[in-house]
Amino acid sequence: MGPVTFPGFSEPPSDATLRWVEECLGRGSEVKMVRPLLGGLSHVNHALLAESRSGTVHRLVLRRWASAAWPDIDIEFSPEREIAALTLLAGCEIPTPSLVAADPSGAHCETPTLLITRLPGHPPRPGNHELPEYLIQLAAALLSVHAIGGGATMPPYRPYNHLDVRLPPLNARRTTLWERAFDIAAGPAPGATPRFIHRDYHPDNTLWAYGRLTGIVDWSGASHGPVAIDIAHMRCSLTLRYGVKTADAFLGAFDQVSGGYRHNPYWDLRTVLDLLPEQPGRPITPAEVPALEDFLERALIELGAPSVRS
Repeated sequence: MGPVTFPGFSEPPSDATLRWVEECLGRGSEVKMVRPLLGGLSHVNHALLAESRSGTVHRLVLRRWASAAWPDIDIEFSPEREIAALTLLAGCEIPTPSLVAADPSGAHCETPTLLITRLPGHPPRPGNHELPEYLIQLAAALLSVHAIGGGATMPPYRPYNHLDVRLPPLNARRTTLWERAFDIAAGPAPGATPRFIHRDYHPDNTLWAYGRLTGIVDWSGASHGPVAIDIAHMRCSLTLRYGVKTADAFLGAFDQVSGGYRHNPYWDLRTVLDLLPEQPGRPITPAEVPALEDFLERALIELGAPSVRS
């Protein structure tokens, strides 16, 4: 597969799209401000400030599927999936965006588009002294997510990496480690009761203000699957940002808030392998490899895999 491009990633919404937003908010509404939001690999997100005829101010996010090729990349990664997730999340104790309007076919907005509420806060950047409280809040938030009913209506969890190509990262230092991980991942996955899961739970998909978690965003991968996926995904992200010790501290925090959780390291291993095969424009950098290999080695040792040193 060639490089995946997302046309219009830096382009502001078209006049037709903004007219659609105004129509969705009611006659006489007007979009007053449009600001691009950073982050995201597959969407173009813009913050909007709109005002209705009555003077009500609406703080919104316009979320567009910018690539015409996305159905060929992953048909399940769809507006309909996120619409279904946001509908279920309407009863979640943790703040999540609310769906205001949808144009899943792109009939009005040129590309599939969702209009959702904009939550307060910003992605977290805690100092080292703030990490314990930060990890507790990240862990506690998952309890509310996994308690959402109706999860069986979501698409079932499936790994991103189907193991068709078993190649370690280009910058791998310990290829035997990756080969052993591929062997284990090719075997049966441990059994787990499926629930509603975020599927892409990492720090930059959470929002914070004054040291408090104010919301969880980006529900386009929401699935029905093992809660361990959300734990492992966060652990992998924390490893890359802070190191394995912080990932372990997060696991301890989840065990604390859940009243007893038994994590199977298989899911840590599977999450690392989901970063492969490397895609053009999305490689694993040389700086990331040592942390990922440490994380992978820990999982293999805990799984009892022999000869992981290389």
